Amino acid sequence: MTVGRGAAPVFRVPDGLPARLPVERRGGGAGRDAVRLLVSRGPEVSGHMFRELPALLRAGDVLVVNTSPTLAAAVDGEVGRARVVVHFSVCGDDGRWAVELREPDGTGTTRARAGSRVDTAVRLPGGARLVLEESAGGGDRLWWARLVAGAAGRAAGTGVPELLRRYGRPVRYAYTERDQPLSAYRTVFALRSDDGSGSAEMPAAGRPFTARVVTDLVRRGVQFAPVRLDRGVAPPEAVGPPPAERFGVPEASARLINAARAGGGRVIAVGATAVRAVESAVEPLGASTGAGAPEGVSGGVRLGQGAGARGAADPTPRDGGAAGAPAVVRAARGWTDLVVAPGRGARVVDGLLTGLHGPRAPQRALLRALAGERAVARAYEEALHGLYLWHEFGDVHLVLPTENPHGERCSSNSR
Repeated sequence: MTVGRGAAPVFRVPDGLPARLPVERRGGGAGRDAVRLLVSRGPEVSGHMFRELPALLRAGDVLVVNTSPTLAAAVDGEVGRARVVVHFSVCGDDGRWAVELREPDGTGTTRARAGSRVDTAVRLPGGARLVLEESAGGGDRLWWARLVAGAAGRAAGTGVPELLRRYGRPVRYAYTERDQPLSAYRTVFALRSDDGSGSAEMPAAGRPFTARVVTDLVRRGVQFAPVRLDRGVAPPEAVGPPPAERFGVPEASARLINAARAGGGRVIAVGATAVRAVESAVEPLGASTGAGAPEGVSGGVRLGQGAGARGAADPTPRDGGAAGAPAVVRAARGWTDLVVAPGRGARVVDGLLTGLHGPRAPQRALLRALAGERAVARAYEEALHGLYLWHEFGDVHLVLPTENPHGERCSSNSR
Protein backbone atom coordinates (compact mmCIF):
# COMPACT_ATOMS: atom_id res chain seq x y z
CA MET A 1 0.00 0.00 0.00
CA THR A 2 1.34 3.45 -0.92
CA VAL A 3 0.36 6.85 0.46
CA GLY A 4 0.69 10.12 -1.39
CA ARG A 5 0.42 13.58 0.08
CA GLY A 6 -3.26 14.63 0.12
CA ALA A 7 -4.34 11.44 -1.65
CA ALA A 8 -6.02 8.26 -0.50
CA PRO A 9 -3.83 5.17 -0.01
CA VAL A 10 -3.64 2.96 -3.09
CA PHE A 11 -4.07 -0.76 -2.53
CA ARG A 12 -5.94 -3.78 -3.75
CA VAL A 13 -8.12 -5.92 -1.50
CA PRO A 14 -6.81 -9.49 -1.89
CA ASP A 15 -9.29 -11.95 -3.36
CA GLY A 16 -9.68 -13.91 -0.14
CA LEU A 17 -10.59 -10.96 2.07
CA PRO A 18 -14.12 -9.95 0.99
CA ALA A 19 -16.51 -11.66 3.42
CA ARG A 20 -18.59 -13.94 1.22
CA LEU A 21 -21.02 -15.11 3.93
CA PRO A 22 -22.35 -13.73 7.21
CA VAL A 23 -20.26 -14.93 10.13
CA GLU A 24 -23.19 -16.87 11.60
CA ARG A 25 -23.51 -18.84 8.34
CA ARG A 26 -19.87 -19.91 8.13
CA GLY A 27 -20.35 -22.82 10.53
CA GLY A 28 -19.24 -23.33 14.09
CA GLY A 29 -22.31 -21.82 15.75
CA ALA A 30 -20.89 -18.28 15.91
CA GLY A 31 -23.17 -15.29 16.40
CA ARG A 32 -23.07 -11.94 14.66
CA ASP A 33 -20.78 -10.54 17.36
CA ALA A 34 -18.05 -13.07 16.45
CA VAL A 35 -16.47 -10.73 13.90
CA ARG A 36 -13.13 -9.06 14.59
CA LEU A 37 -12.74 -5.45 15.67
CA LEU A 38 -9.80 -3.28 14.59
CA VAL A 39 -9.36 -0.31 16.93
CA SER A 40 -7.34 2.79 16.07
CA ARG A 41 -6.48 5.81 18.20
CA GLY A 42 -4.34 7.99 16.00
CA PRO A 43 -1.38 5.84 14.88
CA GLU A 44 -2.01 3.24 17.60
CA VAL A 45 -3.79 0.13 16.33
CA SER A 46 -4.98 -2.93 18.25
CA GLY A 47 -7.01 -6.02 17.44
CA HIS A 48 -10.03 -7.32 19.36
CA MET A 49 -13.22 -9.29 18.98
CA PHE A 50 -16.38 -7.25 18.50
CA ARG A 51 -17.93 -8.57 21.69
CA GLU A 52 -15.14 -6.70 23.55
CA LEU A 53 -16.63 -3.36 22.44
CA PRO A 54 -18.18 -2.54 25.86
CA ALA A 55 -14.74 -2.68 27.50
CA LEU A 56 -13.36 -0.23 24.92
CA LEU A 57 -15.99 2.44 25.63
CA ARG A 58 -16.76 4.24 28.87
CA ALA A 59 -19.71 5.46 30.88
CA GLY A 60 -21.12 8.64 29.36
CA ASP A 61 -20.30 7.71 25.76
CA VAL A 62 -23.16 7.76 23.25
CA LEU A 63 -23.52 5.43 20.29
CA VAL A 64 -25.54 6.98 17.45
CA VAL A 65 -27.35 4.13 15.66
CA ASN A 66 -29.37 4.05 12.44
CA THR A 67 -32.81 2.46 12.81
CA SER A 68 -33.61 2.28 9.08
CA PRO A 69 -34.71 -1.25 8.05
CA THR A 70 -33.18 -2.84 4.99
CA LEU A 71 -35.60 -3.42 2.11
CA ALA A 72 -35.76 -6.28 -0.36
CA ALA A 73 -34.86 -3.65 -2.95
CA ALA A 74 -33.79 -5.79 -5.94
CA VAL A 75 -36.50 -6.87 -8.41
CA ASP A 76 -36.14 -8.72 -11.73
CA GLY A 77 -37.51 -7.06 -14.85
CA GLU A 78 -37.25 -6.84 -18.62
CA VAL A 79 -36.43 -4.02 -21.03
CA GLY A 80 -37.53 -5.26 -24.45
CA ARG A 81 -36.09 -8.76 -24.58
CA ALA A 82 -33.23 -8.00 -22.20
CA ARG A 83 -33.29 -9.12 -18.60
CA VAL A 84 -32.47 -6.47 -16.01
CA VAL A 85 -32.44 -6.15 -12.24
CA VAL A 86 -33.96 -2.99 -10.79
CA HIS A 87 -32.42 -1.66 -7.60
CA PHE A 88 -34.90 0.66 -5.87
CA SER A 89 -32.81 3.31 -4.10
CA VAL A 90 -34.89 6.06 -2.47
CA CYS A 91 -38.46 7.31 -2.72
CA GLY A 92 -38.93 10.98 -3.64
CA ASP A 93 -41.58 13.21 -2.12
CA ASP A 94 -43.68 12.99 -5.28
CA GLY A 95 -43.94 9.19 -5.15
CA ARG A 96 -41.29 8.47 -7.77
CA TRP A 97 -38.30 6.30 -6.93
CA ALA A 98 -34.65 6.77 -7.77
CA VAL A 99 -33.67 3.45 -9.34
CA GLU A 100 -30.66 1.80 -10.89
CA LEU A 101 -30.94 -0.72 -13.73
CA ARG A 102 -28.30 -3.47 -13.70
CA GLU A 103 -27.58 -6.54 -15.83
CA PRO A 104 -27.59 -10.08 -14.43
CA ASP A 105 -24.04 -11.42 -14.64
CA GLY A 106 -24.94 -15.10 -14.83
CA THR A 107 -23.72 -15.91 -11.32
CA GLY A 108 -26.71 -14.62 -9.35
CA THR A 109 -25.40 -11.08 -8.97
CA THR A 110 -25.30 -8.07 -11.30
CA ARG A 111 -23.00 -5.69 -13.13
CA ALA A 112 -23.38 -2.06 -14.20
CA ARG A 113 -25.63 -1.48 -17.21
CA ALA A 114 -25.15 1.31 -19.72
CA GLY A 115 -27.60 2.73 -22.22
CA SER A 116 -30.65 3.67 -20.14
CA ARG A 117 -32.51 6.77 -21.31
CA VAL A 118 -35.65 8.78 -20.66
CA ASP A 119 -38.89 6.85 -21.32
CA THR A 120 -37.23 3.46 -20.94
CA ALA A 121 -39.98 1.11 -19.75
CA VAL A 122 -39.26 -1.87 -17.51
CA ARG A 123 -41.73 -4.74 -17.26
CA LEU A 124 -41.98 -5.95 -13.68
CA PRO A 125 -43.55 -9.00 -12.03
CA GLY A 126 -47.31 -8.82 -11.54
CA GLY A 127 -47.89 -6.81 -14.72
CA ALA A 128 -46.58 -3.47 -13.45
CA ARG A 129 -44.28 -1.21 -15.46
CA LEU A 130 -41.58 1.18 -14.38
CA VAL A 131 -40.88 4.20 -16.61
CA LEU A 132 -37.64 6.19 -16.37
CA GLU A 133 -38.47 9.91 -16.42
CA GLU A 134 -35.26 11.83 -15.71
CA SER A 135 -31.74 11.42 -14.45
CA ALA A 136 -31.34 11.52 -10.69
CA GLY A 137 -28.05 13.30 -10.16
CA GLY A 138 -26.62 13.36 -13.67
CA GLY A 139 -25.24 10.50 -15.71
CA ASP A 140 -27.13 7.31 -16.48
CA ARG A 141 -26.74 5.30 -13.26
CA LEU A 142 -29.65 6.59 -11.17
CA TRP A 143 -33.03 7.58 -12.62
CA TRP A 144 -36.23 9.01 -11.23
CA ALA A 145 -38.88 6.50 -12.28
CA ARG A 146 -42.59 6.04 -11.82
CA LEU A 147 -44.49 2.81 -11.24
CA VAL A 148 -47.52 2.76 -13.58
CA ALA A 149 -50.67 0.68 -13.90
CA GLY A 150 -50.49 -3.00 -14.69
CA ALA A 151 -52.18 -4.73 -17.57
CA ALA A 152 -55.50 -4.83 -15.72
CA GLY A 153 -55.63 -1.04 -15.75
CA ARG A 154 -55.30 -0.60 -12.01
CA ALA A 155 -52.42 0.59 -9.88
CA ALA A 156 -49.87 -2.14 -9.22
CA GLY A 157 -50.75 -3.33 -5.71
CA THR A 158 -50.17 -0.54 -3.22
CA GLY A 159 -47.05 0.74 -4.94
CA VAL A 160 -43.37 -0.03 -4.66
CA PRO A 161 -43.38 -1.23 -1.01
CA GLU A 162 -45.89 -3.95 -1.90
CA LEU A 163 -43.93 -4.82 -5.05
CA LEU A 164 -40.78 -5.25 -2.98
CA ARG A 165 -42.60 -7.32 -0.38
CA ARG A 166 -43.92 -9.71 -3.01
CA TYR A 167 -41.07 -9.95 -5.48
CA GLY A 168 -37.98 -8.30 -4.04
CA ARG A 169 -34.78 -9.69 -2.58
CA PRO A 170 -31.85 -7.96 -0.88
CA VAL A 171 -29.36 -6.11 -3.05
CA ARG A 172 -26.09 -8.02 -3.27
CA TYR A 173 -22.88 -7.84 -5.25
CA ALA A 174 -20.41 -10.29 -6.78
CA TYR A 175 -18.16 -10.59 -3.74
CA THR A 176 -20.89 -12.42 -1.79
CA GLU A 177 -21.38 -16.14 -2.29
CA ARG A 178 -25.17 -16.42 -2.65
CA ASP A 179 -28.48 -14.80 -1.79
CA GLN A 180 -29.20 -14.47 1.92
CA PRO A 181 -32.58 -13.96 3.61
CA LEU A 182 -33.63 -10.39 4.31
CA SER A 183 -33.11 -11.03 8.03
CA ALA A 184 -29.36 -11.34 7.38
CA TYR A 185 -29.37 -7.73 6.15
CA ARG A 186 -31.26 -6.19 9.07
CA THR A 187 -29.62 -4.94 12.24
CA VAL A 188 -30.81 -5.27 15.80
CA PHE A 189 -31.67 -1.54 15.70
CA ALA A 190 -33.97 -1.69 12.64
CA LEU A 191 -37.52 -0.39 13.13
CA ARG A 192 -40.27 -1.01 10.61
CA SER A 193 -41.98 2.05 9.16
CA ASP A 194 -45.70 2.36 8.49
CA ASP A 195 -45.15 3.49 4.90
CA GLY A 196 -42.81 0.63 4.00
CA SER A 197 -39.78 2.87 3.50
CA GLY A 198 -36.26 1.91 4.46
CA SER A 199 -32.74 1.43 3.14
CA ALA A 200 -31.83 -0.12 -0.20
CA GLU A 201 -28.62 -1.40 1.37
CA MET A 202 -27.98 -2.37 4.96
CA PRO A 203 -26.50 0.18 7.41
CA ALA A 204 -23.85 -2.47 7.85
CA ALA A 205 -21.84 -1.08 10.78
CA GLY A 206 -24.72 -2.01 13.07
CA ARG A 207 -24.80 -5.63 11.95
CA PRO A 208 -22.45 -7.16 14.58
CA PHE A 209 -24.53 -5.86 17.51
CA THR A 210 -26.45 -8.54 19.38
CA ALA A 211 -28.76 -8.36 22.37
CA ARG A 212 -25.85 -9.50 24.54
CA VAL A 213 -23.51 -6.75 23.33
CA VAL A 214 -26.22 -4.09 23.69
CA THR A 215 -26.98 -5.26 27.24
CA ASP A 216 -23.28 -5.16 28.18
CA LEU A 217 -22.96 -1.66 26.75
CA VAL A 218 -25.93 -0.40 28.77
CA ARG A 219 -24.47 -1.95 31.91
CA ARG A 220 -21.23 -0.16 31.12
CA GLY A 221 -23.07 3.17 31.10
CA VAL A 222 -23.05 3.68 27.33
CA GLN A 223 -26.21 5.23 25.92
CA PHE A 224 -27.84 4.88 22.49
CA ALA A 225 -29.12 7.76 20.35
CA PRO A 226 -31.34 6.43 17.53
CA VAL A 227 -31.45 8.36 14.27
CA ARG A 228 -32.66 7.36 10.83
CA LEU A 229 -31.17 7.65 7.38
CA ASP A 230 -32.57 5.62 4.49
CA ARG A 231 -29.48 4.51 2.62
CA GLY A 232 -29.58 4.41 -1.18
CA VAL A 233 -27.81 1.99 -3.49
CA ALA A 234 -24.02 2.24 -3.61
CA PRO A 235 -22.53 -0.35 -5.99
CA PRO A 236 -18.81 -1.11 -5.67
CA GLU A 237 -17.98 0.64 -8.95
CA ALA A 238 -19.69 3.91 -7.95
CA VAL A 239 -17.40 6.87 -7.20
CA GLY A 240 -18.08 10.33 -5.84
CA PRO A 241 -20.32 11.47 -2.99
CA PRO A 242 -23.57 9.64 -2.26
CA PRO A 243 -26.81 11.18 -3.54
CA ALA A 244 -29.25 12.95 -1.25
CA GLU A 245 -30.95 10.68 1.28
CA ARG A 246 -33.91 11.01 3.63
CA PHE A 247 -33.03 11.32 7.32
CA GLY A 248 -34.44 12.14 10.73
CA VAL A 249 -32.97 13.03 14.13
CA PRO A 250 -35.58 12.97 16.92
CA GLU A 251 -35.63 15.51 19.71
CA ALA A 252 -34.74 12.93 22.38
CA SER A 253 -31.61 11.86 20.51
CA ALA A 254 -30.53 15.46 19.92
CA ARG A 255 -30.86 16.20 23.64
CA LEU A 256 -28.97 13.05 24.59
CA ILE A 257 -26.07 13.88 22.26
CA ASN A 258 -25.86 17.47 23.48
CA ALA A 259 -25.94 16.37 27.12
CA ALA A 260 -23.20 13.80 26.54
CA ARG A 261 -20.96 16.37 24.90
CA ALA A 262 -21.57 18.85 27.71
CA GLY A 263 -20.61 16.17 30.24
CA GLY A 264 -17.40 15.11 28.50
CA GLY A 265 -18.81 12.00 26.86
CA ARG A 266 -17.80 10.90 23.39
CA VAL A 267 -20.22 10.66 20.47
CA ILE A 268 -19.46 7.52 18.46
CA ALA A 269 -21.41 7.06 15.24
CA VAL A 270 -22.27 3.53 14.17
CA GLY A 271 -21.68 3.82 10.44
CA ALA A 272 -21.36 6.56 7.86
CA THR A 273 -25.15 6.83 7.65
CA ALA A 274 -25.35 7.78 11.33
CA VAL A 275 -22.62 10.40 10.80
CA ARG A 276 -24.50 11.90 7.85
CA ALA A 277 -27.76 12.03 9.77
CA VAL A 278 -26.50 13.61 12.98
CA GLU A 279 -24.10 16.03 11.29
CA SER A 280 -26.98 17.19 9.08
CA ALA A 281 -28.83 18.23 12.23
CA VAL A 282 -25.99 20.44 13.53
CA GLU A 283 -26.37 24.18 14.07
CA PRO A 284 -23.79 26.66 15.37
CA LEU A 285 -24.10 27.11 19.10
CA GLY A 286 -26.45 30.00 19.86
CA ALA A 287 -28.25 29.90 16.51
CA SER A 288 -31.98 30.50 16.64
CA THR A 289 -34.00 27.31 16.26
CA GLY A 290 -36.25 29.17 13.87
CA ALA A 291 -33.46 30.19 11.53
CA GLY A 292 -34.23 27.47 9.01
CA ALA A 293 -33.01 23.98 8.20
CA PRO A 294 -29.68 22.85 9.66
CA GLU A 295 -26.71 22.63 7.33
CA GLY A 296 -26.89 19.96 4.67
CA VAL A 297 -30.67 19.70 4.86
CA SER A 298 -32.68 20.30 1.72
CA GLY A 299 -35.29 22.28 3.60
CA GLY A 300 -38.46 22.83 1.59
CA VAL A 301 -37.20 20.80 -1.39
CA ARG A 302 -39.41 17.98 -2.57
CA LEU A 303 -36.90 15.64 -4.12
CA GLY A 304 -37.99 14.00 -7.30
CA GLN A 305 -39.79 17.08 -8.62
CA GLY A 306 -37.42 18.19 -11.32
CA ALA A 307 -33.71 18.00 -11.96
CA GLY A 308 -33.04 21.27 -10.17
CA ALA A 309 -33.87 19.93 -6.73
CA ARG A 310 -30.99 20.50 -4.32
CA GLY A 311 -29.38 17.14 -3.61
CA ALA A 312 -31.23 15.35 -6.41
CA ALA A 313 -29.10 16.77 -9.20
CA ASP A 314 -26.38 18.73 -7.42
CA PRO A 315 -24.06 16.41 -5.46
CA THR A 316 -21.69 19.20 -4.41
CA PRO A 317 -20.92 18.92 -0.68
CA ARG A 318 -21.93 21.88 1.45
CA ASP A 319 -19.42 23.84 3.47
CA GLY A 320 -20.31 23.19 7.10
CA GLY A 321 -17.59 25.26 8.71
CA ALA A 322 -14.59 24.19 10.73
CA ALA A 323 -14.60 21.01 12.77
CA GLY A 324 -14.46 21.72 16.48
CA ALA A 325 -16.44 24.97 16.24
CA PRO A 326 -19.12 25.22 18.98
CA ALA A 327 -22.19 23.43 17.73
CA VAL A 328 -25.42 21.86 18.92
CA VAL A 329 -27.65 19.13 17.51
CA ARG A 330 -31.29 20.02 16.81
CA ALA A 331 -34.18 17.76 15.97
CA ALA A 332 -34.39 17.66 12.17
CA ARG A 333 -35.88 15.66 9.34
CA GLY A 334 -35.91 15.90 5.56
CA TRP A 335 -33.29 15.29 2.87
CA THR A 336 -29.57 15.73 3.23
CA ASP A 337 -26.77 16.01 0.70
CA LEU A 338 -24.13 16.63 3.37
CA VAL A 339 -20.76 14.94 2.88
CA VAL A 340 -18.33 14.84 5.80
CA ALA A 341 -14.84 14.86 4.30
CA PRO A 342 -11.48 16.51 5.00
CA GLY A 343 -12.84 19.81 3.64
CA ARG A 344 -15.78 19.66 6.05
CA GLY A 345 -14.87 17.81 9.22
CA ALA A 346 -17.26 16.42 11.79
CA ARG A 347 -18.79 18.98 14.14
CA VAL A 348 -20.22 16.71 16.86
CA VAL A 349 -19.10 13.16 16.04
CA ASP A 350 -15.93 12.14 17.88
CA GLY A 351 -15.49 8.56 16.70
CA LEU A 352 -16.78 6.03 14.21
CA LEU A 353 -17.57 2.35 14.03
CA THR A 354 -17.51 1.25 10.41
CA GLY A 355 -16.57 -1.58 8.09
CA LEU A 356 -13.48 -1.86 5.93
CA HIS A 357 -13.72 0.03 2.65
CA GLY A 358 -11.89 0.00 -0.66
CA PRO A 359 -9.61 2.91 -1.62
CA ARG A 360 -12.27 4.62 -3.78
CA ALA A 361 -15.20 4.17 -1.39
CA PRO A 362 -16.76 7.46 -0.19
CA GLN A 363 -16.45 6.28 3.43
CA ARG A 364 -12.68 6.68 3.12
CA ALA A 365 -13.07 10.47 2.92
CA LEU A 366 -15.07 10.35 6.15
CA LEU A 367 -12.34 8.33 7.82
CA ARG A 368 -9.70 10.83 6.73
CA ALA A 369 -11.84 13.68 8.12
CA LEU A 370 -12.06 11.98 11.52
CA ALA A 371 -8.63 10.39 11.90
CA GLY A 372 -6.27 11.90 9.33
CA GLU A 373 -4.59 10.29 6.34
CA ARG A 374 -1.64 8.72 8.10
CA ALA A 375 -3.76 7.16 10.84
CA VAL A 376 -6.11 5.67 8.25
CA ALA A 377 -3.18 4.33 6.25
CA ARG A 378 -1.71 2.74 9.39
CA ALA A 379 -5.04 1.09 10.27
CA TYR A 380 -5.49 -0.30 6.78
CA GLU A 381 -1.94 -1.64 6.70
CA GLU A 382 -2.83 -3.63 9.81
CA ALA A 383 -6.17 -4.72 8.34
CA LEU A 384 -4.44 -6.10 5.25
CA HIS A 385 -1.59 -7.68 7.20
CA GLY A 386 -3.99 -9.19 9.75
CA LEU A 387 -6.33 -10.57 7.06
CA TYR A 388 -9.41 -8.73 8.31
CA LEU A 389 -12.52 -9.37 6.22
CA TRP A 390 -14.09 -6.65 4.07
CA HIS A 391 -17.62 -5.47 3.18
CA GLU A 392 -21.01 -5.77 4.89
CA PHE A 393 -20.50 -9.29 6.30
CA GLY A 394 -16.92 -8.64 7.33
CA ASP A 395 -14.99 -7.26 10.28
CA VAL A 396 -15.33 -3.74 11.65
CA HIS A 397 -13.10 -0.79 12.48
CA LEU A 398 -13.51 1.46 15.53
CA VAL A 399 -11.91 4.91 15.25
CA LEU A 400 -11.54 6.60 18.64
CA PRO A 401 -10.22 10.08 19.42
CA THR A 402 -6.85 10.33 21.11
CA GLU A 403 -7.69 13.24 23.40
CA ASN A 404 -10.62 14.93 25.05
CA PRO A 405 -12.83 15.50 21.99
CA HIS A 406 -14.09 18.81 23.33
CA GLY A 407 -10.64 20.19 24.02
CA GLU A 408 -8.49 20.05 20.93
CA ARG A 409 -10.78 17.98 18.75
CA CYS A 410 -9.48 14.71 17.28
CA SER A 411 -5.76 15.26 17.70
CA SER A 412 -5.30 12.20 15.47
CA ASN A 413 -6.07 14.51 12.53
CA SER A 414 -2.36 14.97 11.91
CA ARG A 415 -1.36 14.63 8.28
